Amino acid sequence: MSEDAGVQPLSEPSNRRRHAGTHPNTRPKDAGILIVIRRDKDGHRLLMGRRSGRHAFMPNLVVFPGGRVDRTDHFGPSADELAEPVLDKLLRQTPASMSPRRARAIALSAIRETCEETGVLLGRPATGDRPTRAAAWQPFTERNLLPSLKDLRFVARAITPPRRNRRFDARFFAAFSDQIAEQISIPDDELSEVQWLTFGEARATDLPMITELILNYLESRLAVDPDLDSDARIPFHYMRNERFVCDMI
Repeated sequence: MSEDAGVQPLSEPSNRRRHAGTHPNTRPKDAGILIVIRRDKDGHRLLMGRRSGRHAFMPNLVVFPGGRVDRTDHFGPSADELAEPVLDKLLRQTPASMSPRRARAIALSAIRETCEETGVLLGRPATGDRPTRAAAWQPFTERNLLPSLKDLRFVARAITPPRRNRRFDARFFAAFSDQIAEQISIPDDELSEVQWLTFGEARATDLPMITELILNYLESRLAVDPDLDSDARIPFHYMRNERFVCDMI
């Protein structure tokens, strides 16, 4: 298979100049997003939900679960570690402060946030590993599970444009549903209407632009690379000179 799996990124149709935001410019915060893919007989379905209208960032829009890195993610437990090609790609086009430990924390944040927002626990049974008392990981600890990193795929990266009310340097990971260890009931105060959507059903909802771009890229990628080869290049979306651009990394 070729390095980019024969897939090209989809950029904004007109690549038009975008209106500048009105907020003070801030440095983007690390965030991890998890795209859980279920392979049904009639096609792929993706785990998505609607953000609460109380959120300052992207209220009421349909998104993949995920969120910003918390301190606990830097010390979070795991049954295994990121695959070498995934870690290598996470460290590309990043500042000197990006380290393997920080990259691992971003991946763990995607798993933790997915648990908090959807009740899906991506993990494996703990075998003699020391349990953690951190509240964020209690759903795993109570079920003798540890988050699993080794089968995560790194499929996209996007930085929120400048001068928005929130800015994130978001890494989008993908995992297949057979990696789910358990699903628990959780409140719907962060994500509501959590469900498995086909690509077509997802496009019929209220999506942020970046979610739609990554959705389109992922569908074309799965058509030629159904296992999401970790060595394939991925799209990196960001603003440069007030224009929306996409590099392949």
